[in-house]
Amino acid sequence: MNTTFIKDGIYWIGVHDYTTYMFEGCWPIDQEGVNYNAYLIDDEKVILIDTVKEFMAEEYIENIKSIIGDKDVDYLVINHMEPDHSSSIEAVIAEWPDVKIIGNAKTFPMLQNFYRVHKNLIEVSNGETLDLGGRELQFYMTPMVHWPESMVTFDVQTGTLFSMDIFGSYKATVGSIFDDENEVETFLEPTYRYYATIVGKVTEMAKKSLAALTPLVPSIKTICPSHGLVWRTDPGYILNLYIKLANAEVEEGVVIAYGTMYGNTRESAEIIADELRNCGVKTIKFYDVGRTNISYILADIWRYQGLFLGAPSYYGQILPTMENLLYKLEGNKVRNHVCGFFTDFSWSGGANRVFDKFIQATGANCPAEMVNVKGYPTDEDEKKLREMARAVARQLK
Repeated sequence: MNTTFIKDGIYWIGVHDYTTYMFEGCWPIDQEGVNYNAYLIDDEKVILIDTVKEFMAEEYIENIKSIIGDKDVDYLVINHMEPDHSSSIEAVIAEWPDVKIIGNAKTFPMLQNFYRVHKNLIEVSNGETLDLGGRELQFYMTPMVHWPESMVTFDVQTGTLFSMDIFGSYKATVGSIFDDENEVETFLEPTYRYYATIVGKVTEMAKKSLAALTPLVPSIKTICPSHGLVWRTDPGYILNLYIKLANAEVEEGVVIAYGTMYGNTRESAEIIADELRNCGVKTIKFYDVGRTNISYILADIWRYQGLFLGAPSYYGQILPTMENLLYKLEGNKVRNHVCGFFTDFSWSGGANRVFDKFIQATGANCPAEMVNVKGYPTDEDEKKLREMARAVARQLK
């Protein structure tokens, strides 16, 4: 049993997942793991805030009982219906059949579709406050951050925001769930990666939700997200970081992401990196898209201002590993970046046309023309690659 007292009758009753290899079936978490943070309020009434992934339901139920003993669970608040937070609902109902379930109008159709639950439902709307046995909870809708039913719950008395996936990150906590008992900087890259992969596509909705929560900020003392750290000492750190992420505020630095079959495109990428160093660029992230899961590349693209993408043609199209990155990037959009593109081909093009479509779809800022290399870069190709690198470097902050 693994529970943690947070404050004023609030407990963390979540679980650490080191078993799942790919989060959402896409993003690797095998080494760092992930938290499914769930919470319990033990007051006049017992209130649960979200559940955990189904395969850890037994541990979750044991965590609850270790705190409340033979008491009943009176309420379950569903902030988010994604199964990593909702799939133990059936286990809760099996243990406490009379539990009342709190959600919004978009929660309950999913609850029916996923788990055939349709009884003891309490619907809340944006800004509504419920007195649950002396504990006032206020609810704010955060639609499409990152599902349509998403909402957050605010405990008025203690200033605790149960923020659902907002303010979350990859990386399971070890030993302590609290920000002041962890090296916060070690969660920076997992937060960028989490945002870029999970929230990035709906970042405009994230901006709106964060703006809607602005009146609450002076009252927030603790932030309890569904993944990552519980922010009891410096909630402003994660709040400001998420505002930065939602506004796509970038740092000086360059990501070079390339695909290659036989090394020619990598040679072009290395020429670009060398010229960027000559221009004084200190932070250069260098990725082979065939060797690195795109979640790590996306995180650095979200963070750094400069971006070079290069790939060979492949049967009149583009190398599939680069196509996968472009698919996700087009969904995220390329905001506030300075970009350069380069290709390689043997007898006919194709990658150049795919990149052209991507540039048009995203409105990418390209201060130099794409460089298309046939085979191994010639001296003239190298000259063009270096000119492109200099053009991008001039526009960096």
